[in-house]
Amino acid sequence: MAKRGISILKGIEAQTVIELLNKAYCDEWLAYYQYFIESKVAKGLMKDAVIAELTLHAADELRHATMLTGRIIQLGGTPILHPSEWLTHSNCGYDAPTNPDVRAILDQAIKGEQCAITTYSSLLDIVREKDIVTYDLISQILADEVEHEEDLQSLFDDIEEFVSQFKQ
Repeated sequence: MAKRGISILKGIEAQTVIELLNKAYCDEWLAYYQYFIESKVAKGLMKDAVIAELTLHAADELRHATMLTGRIIQLGGTPILHPSEWLTHSNCGYDAPTNPDVRAILDQAIKGEQCAITTYSSLLDIVREKDIVTYDLISQILADEVEHEEDLQSLFDDIEEFVSQFKQ
């Protein structure tokens, strides 16, 4: 643990930041798995485009988990070590894709991204002017989550528009 790196924290304890980051870390692993499994079971219109997007997002979520792990360790903490604890420590939880229709899957994924956006926005408010390194890291992740929501919503809207043309 780097002593000087921790000494830059102002008005917040490293342990508090570690706990918050661990919750986000759990979210990222659950999001990774959710995108991974959704990409395997998706069926319906524009399936290939949806699968490609989900696969890209899964890779991003895994990258986010890696980024969070690095910061947790820098602060002298330990990332959650057992997958069985991810659900109990998660902010956003996990929504199993029991309906393989691409619209249902996209709807679940959009809700997950919206939860992530809310979580990371709140985390930014907590660490603002107290932990600039974590603030920068979370800002990067938040930008990705906002982009993910937009990507998924665009796909959902395209499918809905296509379907509505045949209902008329």
